Amino acid sequence: MMMRPNITYPFRCWAWCLVVPMVLLSCAGEVDDAGAAAQSADPGPKTLPGTDADWAIMQEQARWAYANGLDSLPIGQVVARIGQQFVGTPYAPHTLEVAGVESLVIELQELDCVTFVENVLALARFVRSVPESMLDDQMGRHRDYYSGILANLRYRDGNLDGYPTRLHYFSEWISDKDTRGLVRHLSPELGGVPDEEPINFMTTHPDAYRQLGEDPAFLPAFQDIEARLSSQPRHYVPQERIAEVADQIQNGDLIAATSTIAGLDVAHTGIALWKEGHLHLLHAPLVDGVVEVSEVSLADRIQRIRGQDGIMVARPLDP
Repeated sequence: MMMRPNITYPFRCWAWCLVVPMVLLSCAGEVDDAGAAAQSADPGPKTLPGTDADWAIMQEQARWAYANGLDSLPIGQVVARIGQQFVGTPYAPHTLEVAGVESLVIELQELDCVTFVENVLALARFVRSVPESMLDDQMGRHRDYYSGILANLRYRDGNLDGYPTRLHYFSEWISDKDTRGLVRHLSPELGGVPDEEPINFMTTHPDAYRQLGEDPAFLPAFQDIEARLSSQPRHYVPQERIAEVADQIQNGDLIAATSTIAGLDVAHTGIALWKEGHLHLLHAPLVDGVVEVSEVSLADRIQRIRGQDGIMVARPLDP
């Protein structure tokens, strides 16, 4: 059985002390040495969520998908095609961390790595599930329907019932969707190995999360969640084996870069995209600041970024 080495990188000692409170779990591990201090000062999204501008983007992307016949394609292809439409969209951390009681956030003007994946998959499921005419409904049913799809992805068992019901750990995000038939977790099929490191980052770093700092009563719920996740097998493909299995990964598969940070399962997320015969990552990175396609292959990218050591792969399933 392959075990992860217990390595403490010098990078963690100074860069993560600056960055962790500002970015986790918004694409953690996506900061390089040179950019750490500058990124730590990022205040978060510049736009308000759930505005008419956000809904206009949702409608625009959906209409583009219908116009190009995506509603009849396998959902993986739909995910890849819609995802590319967001290239150039600004990155912002903390896109879900709005004040007040936990509620569904619709934010498409700016994205982080997780909300990029969630919204692209939600749009793909929308265009594969309903006719284009719903976008013209005067009662705004498209908003309700899209919100339902997004909540079904973002919350455990699709039930929004407070801050602890949001799927904060992306390994659980994948397993939740796998159990409910929305995706298929491919990592075991790709020869993935168990990750036996415990998950406990949120409860050991509560000051990094506004809600945990404001209401410590949430901590017992997260301790239970982390204990459950730590007791379950999590499979990932180690970085040195990604190139070997790349030909089994398809356009539109969801990629989660696993983390070497103690207690944290996933550092970054994105979408698999083949480009000129090489597998790349379509994603919203913190460092470059916009949704983009990685310049180097997925395998090379994971190996070059300290704080990441492999991938989990999930394949979207047709509605």
